[in-house]
Amino acid sequence: MGKYFGTDGIRGRANETLTVQMAFAVGSYLGHLFSKEAKGRILIGRDTRISSSMFESAIAAGATAAGCDVYILGVAPTPAIAYLVKREKFDCGVMISASHNPYYDNGIKVFDSQGSKLSASVEEEIEQYMDGNSEILYALDGNVGQIIAYPQGLDHYLDWMASLFDFDCSNKRIVIDCAHGSAVSTAKRMLHRFHADVIALNSEPNGININTNCGSTHPEHLQRAIIDLKADIGFAFDGDADRLIAVDEFGQLIDGDKILYACGLHLKKNQGLHKNSIVTTVMSNLGLYKALEKEEIQFVQTQVGDKYVYEQMLLQDIPLGGEQSGHIIFKDHATTGDGLLTAMKLLEVMADSGKSLAMLTEPVAIYPQLLKNVRVNDKQAVMEDAQLKEKIRVLEDELQGNGRILVRPSGTEPLVRVMVEAQSEDLCLQLVQEVIELIQAKGL
Repeated sequence: MGKYFGTDGIRGRANETLTVQMAFAVGSYLGHLFSKEAKGRILIGRDTRISSSMFESAIAAGATAAGCDVYILGVAPTPAIAYLVKREKFDCGVMISASHNPYYDNGIKVFDSQGSKLSASVEEEIEQYMDGNSEILYALDGNVGQIIAYPQGLDHYLDWMASLFDFDCSNKRIVIDCAHGSAVSTAKRMLHRFHADVIALNSEPNGININTNCGSTHPEHLQRAIIDLKADIGFAFDGDADRLIAVDEFGQLIDGDKILYACGLHLKKNQGLHKNSIVTTVMSNLGLYKALEKEEIQFVQTQVGDKYVYEQMLLQDIPLGGEQSGHIIFKDHATTGDGLLTAMKLLEVMADSGKSLAMLTEPVAIYPQLLKNVRVNDKQAVMEDAQLKEKIRVLEDELQGNGRILVRPSGTEPLVRVMVEAQSEDLCLQLVQEVIELIQAKGL
């Protein structure tokens, strides 16, 4: 990770750790980078938080001053930017969002011309410019860029997604939780195309209510609504609509692990699961792995982060991958997680199988999981400690395949995360405490 760019772009509190000067600099450098030979084209989208239009204006001003034309998509999901950049042959795309973070945070995520994450080398160039270590020349006369409204881009995105599916939802009542975020621009429109009876919750953004007790991080309201409204299925989006948590007809949560199982099994039955494998992160639940093994589906594990999931999917040519948090990637269609595409895929699986979401995901018995952070002096020393490794091995042997222990370092703080899965919550707590006490006793 760089000085400003983390695993998911630049993120921080608006006007504190993420400023308009920083946004202007990012826009300026991108404008310079893509207008060296001819006037470049940059696409910008944003979520609904109060500071997003401010950052949109700053990035657009910087890019046009440096010689690029800027196309403004408006409020849109992150995956719409990733799709449109590649389809409409933009030089790059910028999404302004802090995803599931509170409204006062914001972020800048940049996609290259293929709709993938910007390369680390280009991120480093941008950071050098942001720190004043390089200079660019601004455009003059007719070389100055223009800002162009591009609302039709969302129509292109929705037309493309609709073209992937052939089923009817006229007998389905669907409740969606838009998190007062980007999903307000697309989710209801798409589901209406397939004749669903759609009830939208949290679909009136005011700039400061995005993610507030709603969406994929707070699905309990959706769970109650499913029961009260006698709905068939529910979909909870996050702030920028790149991930999805579903709810079945009984109000039970269907997280990314269960979504991966249902979609993976469907792909296998239709000869679409290349290499008979899916990609997960180390945080996926043991219950998913046991259910996959029963269906003779293999899995590849990566570190946490949809970026790492997608890297492995490309490297090993695996069509499906994702995270427990609901970032699900369908490689044949997209380069990033897409909450709406995931929702449509689940509806397709239901239509093809004739089964409800509860029936499709019932074989995945989720094991209790407990995660605790422990502050440490040296993350590397903890990870390399022989006594700790032996302790974990002994405890896992005692679990006899019905649990696991995972210790991993935080990417940004002096913490290690201790995660235990076991057959009961009490056992999880006991084992987590044993591992933490050893780390603390050793003074690591």
